[in-house]
Amino acid sequence: MIPFTYIEPSSVDEALALLARYGSEARLLAGGTGLVNLLKQRLVRPSFVIGLRGLKPLASVNENSGLRIGALATLQSLEASAAVQRKAALLAITCRHVATIRVRCMATLGGAVAHADPNLDTPPTLIALDGAIVARSERGQRNVPADQFFTGYFETVLEPDEMVTEILLPEQPATSGTAFVKFLPATQDDYATVSVAALIVLRADGAIAKARVALGAAAAVPVRAMAVESALIGRTADEKTLYDTAPLVLDAIDPIADFRGSANYKRKMAVVHVRRAIAQAAAQAKQRAVA
Repeated sequence: MIPFTYIEPSSVDEALALLARYGSEARLLAGGTGLVNLLKQRLVRPSFVIGLRGLKPLASVNENSGLRIGALATLQSLEASAAVQRKAALLAITCRHVATIRVRCMATLGGAVAHADPNLDTPPTLIALDGAIVARSERGQRNVPADQFFTGYFETVLEPDEMVTEILLPEQPATSGTAFVKFLPATQDDYATVSVAALIVLRADGAIAKARVALGAAAAVPVRAMAVESALIGRTADEKTLYDTAPLVLDAIDPIADFRGSANYKRKMAVVHVRRAIAQAAAQAKQRAVA
């Protein structure tokens, strides 16, 4: 690991001032599950590491019409949060699928977003839930839709002086159903070969009013399958609809071959697991519609 200067601010304003001063020379350290590995492999070489563990307000979860989740909330705390289970159960379920309990107790939601590893589980769920990422700097604040936040492999729209402070999730309709499907041919704590997060909202007549489908480990960024979504709108979530629409995901993905499977294999698995995810989300929506 290369040498660097470690700084631990006591407030968000102080952290933003440090980012404004050091910019691209600095890296933010939240739970450390992503950055520490990059430092060890010498893939990043910051002159300054800004530790965020003292910024306790950024670990909160606030419930209003939706959720305001502090960037430093750990995945384990989100998995156990009653507010998250009420307002965004899909996120709690997704967090439960991440690696091991030791990792989830350290890894933060904001860190996962800013790290921008396309194999991570939580970004597709934030996209499926219409989430937004709050980015702050001394210049101001902006809310970036989750499906517009990731720009490339380990790359985001964040400027060098910006940091993620919150993740916003809107309240979902009562007739919505969600699902998270993670295909893991190896060990439980491995990255997925492909993961899918889906949200389905039904109309009163049973037809699909809204659909959101997002995938991880299927391209250089988390992918929103907009062609699948468009094809689902107005149709009944029956077997024919699922069969017809799932292959449309192939237009959105560009998987990278690795030891978890060839690119062609991952494309086939994406179709299979998109079909499963939208079927599970639609079934849950139907149950809620008659409850």
